[in-house]
Amino acid sequence: MAGLEQGWDLDPRVAFLNHGSFGACPRAVLEAQTELRRRMEAEPVRFLDRELEGRLDEARAALARFVGADPDDLAFVPNATAGVNTVLRSLRFEPSDEILATDMEYNACRNAADLVVGPARVVAARLPFPMPSPEAAAQAVLARVTDRTRLALLSHITSPTGIILPVESLVAQLQGRGIDVLVDGAHGPGQVPLDLAGLGAAYYTGNCHKWLCAPKGAAFLHVRRDRQERIRPLVISHGANSRRTDRSRFRLEFDWTGTADPTPYLCVPAAIRFLAGAVPGGWPEVMGRNHALALEACSMLAEALGIPEPCPRGMLGAMAALPLPQALAGPPALVPGRDPLQERLFLEHGIEVPVFPWPTPDRKLLRISAQLYNSRAQFEVLAKALQSERPHP
Repeated sequence: MAGLEQGWDLDPRVAFLNHGSFGACPRAVLEAQTELRRRMEAEPVRFLDRELEGRLDEARAALARFVGADPDDLAFVPNATAGVNTVLRSLRFEPSDEILATDMEYNACRNAADLVVGPARVVAARLPFPMPSPEAAAQAVLARVTDRTRLALLSHITSPTGIILPVESLVAQLQGRGIDVLVDGAHGPGQVPLDLAGLGAAYYTGNCHKWLCAPKGAAFLHVRRDRQERIRPLVISHGANSRRTDRSRFRLEFDWTGTADPTPYLCVPAAIRFLAGAVPGGWPEVMGRNHALALEACSMLAEALGIPEPCPRGMLGAMAALPLPQALAGPPALVPGRDPLQERLFLEHGIEVPVFPWPTPDRKLLRISAQLYNSRAQFEVLAKALQSERPHP
C-alpha cells in the first residue's frame, strides 16, 4: 500500500487521522472539479441551462449503482445534515407524536429534530457504550418505541463512537410496526457496502465528501418512491410549478434550487472511479483495507490506554472511538472543537485526531479514522504520543 498517500494533497508533516470529520479529496478528483468549473465559467448559460440536467443524470446514475438504488429515488444535497433537515421540515407532526432517536445521534441532526418537529417530542434511546453487541443496540432502540412513535431517526454509523448500528434489522422491525425510518448515513457511503433498495428505509441520507472522497458539499438523499410526494427541498424554486411531465416533481424540484456550484455533485463518479482504481481489488479492497487498519489501530490504542476495546469488531468500519482515562482527558475544553489534548497532539506531535466530550462534558472520546492514505506507523506515533501525555505518578 506504500505510496497511496501520494494521491492526496495532505500536509506530509501531519499524521491526518481524522478523515471522518470532513473527508479528504484526492488530487485527481480536484483536478476534475477544476475542469468542470472552467467549462461552467466559459459559458455559464450553456453549462447550467443546457447541460446541467444531463450531467446530473449521469452523476446520479453512477451514485445509484454504487449505493444500490434507482437513480430517480436519489436527490443531491450539500450534506447529510441538510438531508435530515429536508425530511424533518417536510413532515408534519402532532403534539402527541414522538420521534425516536438515540443518544449517539449527531448533534446537528438532533438539534434539527428538537427545533423542527415541534410540537412533537423527541425521545432518545440510550445506547450502551462500550457496546456489547448489535442485539444490545437494537434492544435499546426498540425498548423506547411506543404507540406514539411516528418516525425514527437512526445513524447508520454513529458519529461520536463510530459504531455500525444494525440498521437492517431496525428498519425491518420499526417499519413493520408502521414507523418510518430516516437513516442518518453520513458515514455510510464508501465505508460500508450499501443496498438502499434492499434496505427499504423510507429515507436515507449520506455524504459523498467523506468516505467516497468527493469534493466538499456533495451528499444525497434517498427517498422511497411511495414517500416522495411529501418531501420538498429546503429551498423551493422553479420546479414547484413546472409544467413538465417527463420528470417527477421530486426530480424537478431537487435538481434546481437556485444558482449554486454543482461541481461537487458532478465529481461523485470521478471519486468513485479513483478509489476503485487505487487498489487492485477495487472498492471491496478499499473497505476491507480501511476496516482492517481501523481494527489494528483500535487494539493498539486500547492497549496503550489500558482500556477494553469499545465494541465487537464486526460493529466497526473504518472508524473507532476510545474513551480516554480521566487523568489523560483533562478538563473540559473552553472553546468547542479546541480540546487542549487535541491541540497538543497537533502542535507537539504533528497528529490531527479529534478529541471531544461525550456523553457528558467531563468525559472524552478520541476517535480515529483509517483511509487509504493512512498507515500503521501513523497510529504507532499516536499510541506513543498518548503514552507520553499520560501523567506519571
